Amino acid sequence: MASPHNLNLASQGTSLKALFSGYLMVVAVGYLMALVQIQMTHGLADGKLGLSVDDIVYSYYGNRNNSLLENKLHGSMKPMASDEDRAAIITWIHQGATEESFEATGIKQIFEANCIPCHNADSGMPIPDYTEFKNIKERALVDTGASFSSLARVSHIHLFGIAFIFMFVGLIFSLAAGVPKALKVGVIITPYAFLIVDITSWWLTKLNPNFAYLVIIAGGAMAFSFAFMWCVSMYEMWILPRKGPDSRDALLDE
Repeated sequence: MASPHNLNLASQGTSLKALFSGYLMVVAVGYLMALVQIQMTHGLADGKLGLSVDDIVYSYYGNRNNSLLENKLHGSMKPMASDEDRAAIITWIHQGATEESFEATGIKQIFEANCIPCHNADSGMPIPDYTEFKNIKERALVDTGASFSSLARVSHIHLFGIAFIFMFVGLIFSLAAGVPKALKVGVIITPYAFLIVDITSWWLTKLNPNFAYLVIIAGGAMAFSFAFMWCVSMYEMWILPRKGPDSRDALLDE
């Protein structure tokens, strides 16, 4: 084990420990919410609960046996319409998805009742505007997964946002005194390395579905490193007793 250094988590005053702990608890809840969001979007791509390799493939490469609209109706959008309405839309797609039949067969009314309340220009969400028929028509074609433009948009958001999260989590963890130096450096650098791998694997899966396994591996490595740094940091601040040069601050807190 590494010998304790002068500046460590356990020797900090209560105020600084509270600051670090508050941040760690909030980002932990944020991480859990991100996992829920992944489950509600990618995790239902194959129509089954739980994230699988097929979900990753369908999200990025696409399910090229059907149209995107049909895949969504079988997957994440299944609860948004009745069985009868979903069957009517799928039949319309199989019959050519023409604008004439869209209005003549009542499909337009189904979209207005079930889809357009969210899928409109004023929703503020990154979803297609179904008030325009051309957007519906585009999604009635073969499902080729995420577009390159959407991948570019999401990639830069993740690279900036997640890098900042791990910078502060890693900064707090770097003050842990009970972790060997080699292990500490490895854990701190792991999320950055696998963040690059994760983003890269999205683009590779778009081109070849076999890279879907890499998405899961990268995501798992980031989650493991986050959990390790979080648990060690909280343990050293509140459970592991250690006196250090800052112990007088602790006395003042008392």
